[in-house]
Amino acid sequence: MVIAATVLSENGQHKTSVRTGNNQQTLSIPAKTEGQGSAVNGGELLFLALATCYCNDIYREAKDLNIPIDSVQVEVTGSFGGRGEPAQDIEYHATIQSSAPREQVLALMHHTDTVAEIHNTLRQANRVTLQECTVL
Repeated sequence: MVIAATVLSENGQHKTSVRTGNNQQTLSIPAKTEGQGSAVNGGELLFLALATCYCNDIYREAKDLNIPIDSVQVEVTGSFGGRGEPAQDIEYHATIQSSAPREQVLALMHHTDTVAEIHNTLRQANRVTLQECTVL
């Protein structure tokens, strides 16, 4: 599965899209008030990616295990230091409402933590490479 994300920031406009395979979707993220760049920063989007991944994966894993889920809430926190420094102390808290036994839901939550792809991507060192630079 190939995933791509695109940002275009020009003339006070901010356009974003994501694509998985042939499925492309636009996301509504406003421009900064001064018009250049995104009103939402990359750290916020990274933490949202972690929260979204865990939430979606809870539903996926629960479906496979026939565990009913009524609601999922995930909050991710962490901090960034100075310019160019990676995030530190990333933690998340999840709350699940379910009619299933508490022990079964807790087991689901711990299992999902081990298979959440975005979490596992950050947990192992990955190379991020600038491939091409174009100047118009």
